[in-house]
Amino acid sequence: MAILIPASFGRLTITSRAQVRVRVSASANQRTIRRDSVDWVKETSSFFEEDKRPIMLFDGVCNLCNGGVKFVRDHDRNRSIRFEALQSEAGKKLLLRSGRAPDDISSVVLVENDRSYIKSEAVLKIMKYIDLPFPQLAFFLQFAPLFVRDFLYENVANNRYAMFGRSDSCEL
Repeated sequence: MAILIPASFGRLTITSRAQVRVRVSASANQRTIRRDSVDWVKETSSFFEEDKRPIMLFDGVCNLCNGGVKFVRDHDRNRSIRFEALQSEAGKKLLLRSGRAPDDISSVVLVENDRSYIKSEAVLKIMKYIDLPFPQLAFFLQFAPLFVRDFLYENVANNRYAMFGRSDSCEL
């Protein structure tokens, strides 16, 4: 049985079987990717066996994204979040676990043991993990409609290389 999940869906609850047909939107083009042979939740469960902290997936060559990672690290005194580049092998596996294409670098993704968040939902969830006043700011921003938050997110994300540049390799 195949389940269609729109790419604009803000959050994906991971069930015991990650065998879904996913419609993924990377920029303007759309493609359907079928993932029937591998249970990606089971395949990536080792990422959460010893370390339960969520994993922030980011574009490793994007200067804005690298700056965002540095910002989160500087404001996360409890070291609540782990980091992984979207382009890494682990990042690709976690993208598949999250119902995304393994080459989709269009959004920051926050992967928790039982759930994944993308776009503005990921940003708000990350803000809840870091130091004050960001959890409070995330609380108020959650009342903005998702389509408005994601519209703003996508406009920045689609122009991030032009506005902030890119590096030759991941800085982390």
